[in-house]
Amino acid sequence: MKPETVARLAEFENIVGIKDATGDLSRVRLHRELCGEDFILLSGDDMTGLDFIEAGGHGVISVTNNIAAAQMARMVKLALAGEMDEARSINEKLIPLHKDLFVEANPIPVKWALHEMGLIADGTLRLPLTELDAALRPTVKQALLDAGVL
Repeated sequence: MKPETVARLAEFENIVGIKDATGDLSRVRLHRELCGEDFILLSGDDMTGLDFIEAGGHGVISVTNNIAAAQMARMVKLALAGEMDEARSINEKLIPLHKDLFVEANPIPVKWALHEMGLIADGTLRLPLTELDAALRPTVKQALLDAGVL
């Protein structure tokens, strides 16, 4: 949606925020200007989530959070408190997850990772989803290791 459309929607009392997964950080500032401080802006893009918060967003609806919940929660809390150096340090460690959890359609890599971590007993997916391609498993496993969650 165009930011001007979001601003018109923000006028409705039952529309309190938006998830923006475009990765376009200029939209954060524009949405903030057009919609006001009380309108909730959430990133839907893990790779730019920290920068989104720094630009005026309120948080991240995160895929990485399914795998590294404590780290993501701490990163967001620090970012919202303005402690960007420490938040960036955490984010740097999570970048492989931000990227490699999308080597196939979501949630295929996430379900495989959760099974690999022993957090879910069965990694079987319902159609139309299929198992993570065997050739991609080492990539996701390395991202888990790099993030310190495996």
